[in-house]
Amino acid sequence: MIRIYGIRAQLSDLINQCMVDALHFPPDKRAHRFFPMDLDDFHYPQGRSDAYTVIEISMMEGRSVEARKRLIHLLFERLDAELGISPVDVELTIFESPPSNWGFRGMTGDEATLSYKIDV
Repeated sequence: MIRIYGIRAQLSDLINQCMVDALHFPPDKRAHRFFPMDLDDFHYPQGRSDAYTVIEISMMEGRSVEARKRLIHLLFERLDAELGISPVDVELTIFESPPSNWGFRGMTGDEATLSYKIDV
């Protein structure tokens, strides 16, 4: 589950590919929520530009520190290279919770059989 606060809709494809590459997500697993904001409603720290973007990623616990860091670095690199969003304009947060705290398809995360691995 990914929340994106910003003004660039093309982020979804880029973020999805980073999730596939860093965490081995299936390419069709995409649960992105965009919260578009007018510039007047989106206040950001001094030294940032109008491209300032906040990305919050919620996921089940289990990914290694290396996998999470790989995801963060891929996002910074590709946002800059492919969309021209400087790393200084990006803030990323990963929130993890145990599978038992997730509910989807009528069951909890620890009851579900997933088509992908969590322990990467």
